[in-house]
Amino acid sequence: MKGIRDTSSETYRQLMGNGLQYEIPKFQRDYSWESEHWDDLWQDIRSLNFEESEHYMGYLVLQSSDNRNFQVIDGQQRLTTLSLLILSVLKCLQELADKGIDADQNIRRKETLMNSYIGYLDPVTLLSKNKLKLNRNNDDYFRNYLVPLQSLPIRKINVSEKQMRSCFLWFYERIKKDYVTGESLAGYIDSIVDKLFFTVIKVSDELNAFKVFETLNARGVKLSSSDLLKNYLFSVVDATNPHKSELDEMEHLWSKVIDKLGSEKFPEFLRCYRNSLNKTVRKNDLFKAIRKDIKTKGDAFLLIRELNNNADVYMALQNPDDDLWKGKSDISGYLKELKLFQVKQPFSLLLAAYNSLAEPEFKRALKACSFISFRYNVIGGLNPNEQEIVYNAVALSIRKTRQFNITDLRDIYPEDDRFETEFASKTFKSTPRNHRIAKYIFAEIERYKYHTDIDQTSDLYTIEHILPESAGDEWNYLEDDVVEKCVYRLGNLTLLEKNLNKDSGTTSFENKKAVYAKSSIQLTRTIAENYIGWTEETISQRQARLAVEAKSIWRLPL
Repeated sequence: MKGIRDTSSETYRQLMGNGLQYEIPKFQRDYSWESEHWDDLWQDIRSLNFEESEHYMGYLVLQSSDNRNFQVIDGQQRLTTLSLLILSVLKCLQELADKGIDADQNIRRKETLMNSYIGYLDPVTLLSKNKLKLNRNNDDYFRNYLVPLQSLPIRKINVSEKQMRSCFLWFYERIKKDYVTGESLAGYIDSIVDKLFFTVIKVSDELNAFKVFETLNARGVKLSSSDLLKNYLFSVVDATNPHKSELDEMEHLWSKVIDKLGSEKFPEFLRCYRNSLNKTVRKNDLFKAIRKDIKTKGDAFLLIRELNNNADVYMALQNPDDDLWKGKSDISGYLKELKLFQVKQPFSLLLAAYNSLAEPEFKRALKACSFISFRYNVIGGLNPNEQEIVYNAVALSIRKTRQFNITDLRDIYPEDDRFETEFASKTFKSTPRNHRIAKYIFAEIERYKYHTDIDQTSDLYTIEHILPESAGDEWNYLEDDVVEKCVYRLGNLTLLEKNLNKDSGTTSFENKKAVYAKSSIQLTRTIAENYIGWTEETISQRQARLAVEAKSIWRLPL
């Protein structure tokens, strides 16, 4: 994998027992695991003695230039929790010694385990020199109270410090109950450190680390690239020896953005925002571009403020029912269409349009994006990468000129002849999303041709297969290959009231016509009125007629 210097499988003993040191970047997220996570780990460890000989702890992504001191890019929650678990064992050993129970042996056990997996206390300053250094909000509490096994304050501590305290006590109560001798406590640790293992990925810099995140995310391993970017932005600010208030303001702004978006949507939003202002970059090059853009404290603050200002708009563009569109049913309608089509490419353009154009022009750009998405993506199934380049160029033009020129979208607007041909052969397999799209198509054609408004989202209507998906004996006149070829074609589908659909079922076409004649949908009634039989030819004819209507409905002045 490009960008990875080393990948290995390592046990917890190997990770912590070789004089290595680990540091959570000071501006990474705070400790946040809760009781459900602690219990999962506890149960996994308990199963080691009965059901499993080892337990996989997932990926660790580490960054280092010397192979001795590592920044923990991903894995801090697991490493912190394991340290707290071990500290709870050390507290139990200390309490046994304090009670005079095998005191010398238990103190020796405690010190050995402390030196192996936690660190050591400086004999002069009595400050801990830990193998794991936490972030700026957690390390003081960890170093000054948890590691020395001091009385744990509960006042004037932050939320994540409370979580660490709760985690420590959660494990302490369970271990004290299950392991009552020094020998069993030490044996508990000794038995698990060789059975907990990680896939350790070591990289040499932030850029490589980001590429690792992208690659693992693409393979379904969900890591938080937003944490990596946060660390970079804060490190730029921190390099200037800022006043505490500046770091607090940066933390406040960052939290606001993440609260609005969530960590999972943040990278997508960041790329969308940047592509609305700059030439488009691929996902794997995004972090490199950000690093190039952000060199000073001023750059970092400007970016985070702009992200905060744009996050609300971005989320509203994803949500047709957002309050921002209250009383603007046409805008909400086009956004519903984009959501139905599941397209992402237009949003850099739409973000630029919302920020730079008057509402009527924004609406015109939004309508164009919806119509193009239907022609290009839904019906055409064309390459979205080429589409993204055009949208990006138009976004930059909008930012520069504060005007929207619809002809700039011509390169991604399938011409009438091509669209009509593709529509006339389009099939939609039976999936929930395809049924929603088919309902949308027939509702729009009904409205255009017969001026009847149908709520396509209503459960009162469903998609009817005229030639049934499970054709019975009444359809034996059609060869199997014809059935397979035609059953999912648009020409074989129609919109029908749900209560009538039950009567239609898999019966013959003649019986279905009697059902269709009762429909309030004119487009469906015409099937009963205009067709004597139902064959491959009639399906093609009907779909060709629908394609002509569609060409007129989803048309732009290009």
